[in-house]
Amino acid sequence: MDKKRKKLRISDKLHYWLMVLPAVVLVFLFNTRTWPGILAAFQDFIPVRGWYGSKWVGLRNFRIFFMQPNCWQIIQNTLVMAIGKIVGVQFLAIVFALMINEVRNSKLKRFIQTFTYLPHFISWVIFATILRSILGTDGLMNQILANLGRESYSFLGTPSIFQPLMIVTEMLKEFGWSAIIYLSALTGIDPGLYEAAEIDGATRWRQTVHVTLPGIRYIIVLNGVLSLGGILNGGFDQIFNMYNTLVMSTADIIDTWVYRQGILSLNYGVGTAVGLFKSAIAMVLTVFAYWAADRFADYKIF
Repeated sequence: MDKKRKKLRISDKLHYWLMVLPAVVLVFLFNTRTWPGILAAFQDFIPVRGWYGSKWVGLRNFRIFFMQPNCWQIIQNTLVMAIGKIVGVQFLAIVFALMINEVRNSKLKRFIQTFTYLPHFISWVIFATILRSILGTDGLMNQILANLGRESYSFLGTPSIFQPLMIVTEMLKEFGWSAIIYLSALTGIDPGLYEAAEIDGATRWRQTVHVTLPGIRYIIVLNGVLSLGGILNGGFDQIFNMYNTLVMSTADIIDTWVYRQGILSLNYGVGTAVGLFKSAIAMVLTVFAYWAADRFADYKIF
């Protein structure tokens, strides 16, 4: 009897595993074939000699990174911007989804949704150019300040405001796209719960707190689980197109350091070592997030 029940439980979840199968095949074909490249993290890697001909140096490449004078500053910059972007984008997406859900005019609702989705599809090369035309030395903001009789301000050249600026611009670019999943989750909440809450005299705020947010809490947890693995991704495309030498102290992140050292300086072993370090941290955090979601939110992906 127990074996029969176990078979039933497996068959109940079989379609979920079949949905994951194409992704597993793609990972196997395009990712696992490059796994021998991990060896470069422990070698003085020279491309012409290959993985098996380069000199083995052990953990030296890792020590090179961690012995850099600005190593911990780089890690701090990465964490601050990555966490700020994850929290900021998700928070703004939830607020936007709750607000747009209250719009009753369907045409206006679709227009607002489309308008907020569009920035997601714009490359950071283009988006950064737009931001520089607004925030640059001769940009729109400084022209407005000049017309008001104020001195110009170096928005992109002041280290103290660079990180908040990157977080805010990321929020503006991505919150509309991130709100899609929350809008979908809101449609799945039983309207009868709102009717019951209204009969009990609950205000719109109390309905939001006690009906809407609990109704989408699993989606919030899921997004948290998926985002935690990228905690060391500060956003290379954005930072690379926006930073300069004036803000290097607060703008330099792990990815930009790897770009300079691993690609421009041809230190492939060091670049691979730092990439392996990031991947290991991401794997540990993803496993922890999955455990936390199951333990504290009673949520299972499968």
